[in-house]
Amino acid sequence: MEEQLIRAISELESTIQRIAAPNLRALEKLETVQEKFVETADEFERAKRSARKTKQIFEKIRRERFDKFNKCFEKVADRIDDIYKSLTRNNSAQAFLGPENVEEPYLEGINYNCVAPGKRFRPMDNLSGGEKTVAALALLFAMHSFQPAPFFVLDEVDAALDNTNIGKVAAFMKEEAENNFQLIVISLKEEFYSHVDALIGVYPREGDCVESRVVTLDLTPYPDNTLENNRKSPVKTPTRHR
Repeated sequence: MEEQLIRAISELESTIQRIAAPNLRALEKLETVQEKFVETADEFERAKRSARKTKQIFEKIRRERFDKFNKCFEKVADRIDDIYKSLTRNNSAQAFLGPENVEEPYLEGINYNCVAPGKRFRPMDNLSGGEKTVAALALLFAMHSFQPAPFFVLDEVDAALDNTNIGKVAAFMKEEAENNFQLIVISLKEEFYSHVDALIGVYPREGDCVESRVVTLDLTPYPDNTLENNRKSPVKTPTRHR
């Protein structure tokens, strides 16, 4: 019995020796950790409030951005079909816009499609150069209807158009320009000249291709039908020199 008790005591002593001595500063460290926890919790609450406020500001700005975008988009989408019909002088023509992302349309693209007069629906990439030009002008003037500009400068927008479409586009531009804005068009085609109020020709000085000169012609005294009937008159039409 004595030997058993001695062995038991020895085992207990060995166990006590294996156990690390208690940390007498544990309470002090616990207080430090608790203080740090309280400080961190306060910082976390402040961060949550700041994040909540930031989210509210972001949502407000997003709503404002959506409203401003839609205000412009709805106006342009509403006007583009009428403008396209006026440009083509054909009520069977159609033009329509649609956002790829309805909820946040400003994040992605806008689908723009046109059905040319007497044609079936085709993707925009499959339209001819002239059809694309008329479609682009329709979009331009539709955007102008939302926020009008005092004047336009268009560089050879009639390059891909035949004479018939040039006449339609030029007539539309003249009608719009009478009340809404001033229009300056750079063109190389005589068909366009008969619809304008004035011509400004740029040409090289004789024997010198470095210096250019300018000649002007006021067409307001002449009715449109007079210009049309006298297209081959002796008056030389100014042309653009590159």
